[in-house]
Amino acid sequence: MNGFHEIRFPLDVGFGASGGPERRTDIATLASGFEERNARWADSRRSYDAGGGLRSIADLQTVLRFFEERRGRLYGFRFRDPFDHASCDAGRAPQPTDQRIGIGDGETKQFKLKKTYGADYAPYERSIVKPVEGSIIVALEGLETTAYAVDETTGVISFDKAPDAGHKVTAGFTFDVPVRFDIDKLEFSFSAFEAGDLPSIPLVEVKL
Repeated sequence: MNGFHEIRFPLDVGFGASGGPERRTDIATLASGFEERNARWADSRRSYDAGGGLRSIADLQTVLRFFEERRGRLYGFRFRDPFDHASCDAGRAPQPTDQRIGIGDGETKQFKLKKTYGADYAPYERSIVKPVEGSIIVALEGLETTAYAVDETTGVISFDKAPDAGHKVTAGFTFDVPVRFDIDKLEFSFSAFEAGDLPSIPLVEVKL
């Protein structure tokens, strides 16, 4: 991919966005009526429309400046998903035991942040690559620790000393989604905006 700018899409506009995860599944219906299903993507991909967050002409101008600096679809950026941006459920503060990110083996010092969805049947582990600076809290065997460094641009945690074998490594955090604009042309109209006809501002997740 091309470059990525470590800057977040305007929060006031972003929290009015709609969207969520998408998957691609091939389904073949057999002559017997049974189905065969195959997942084309191992991971989900999120997409959003931020147009619903525009509330004023000032918002339009803010998005216009942001769009121009990103050169349309050329540069990626951070986006705060209004529905899913923390290691915990909505209404709670992240705790260091929210998400298990690994098990110590006495040698490995680096662990990737991740968030697990589901538990009983086929839990899905999502890699978190854009944690929010200063939001990460980590625990070893349930006890919070500060003996680590974190790369907020990749989501990699590096411990000063490798966790002991069998010790559970957990973390709490907030995070952004790496996205880009999915258009190279913005179309604004004062008359349409004042009439409540909001422009579409599609964003799509990028893999890093």
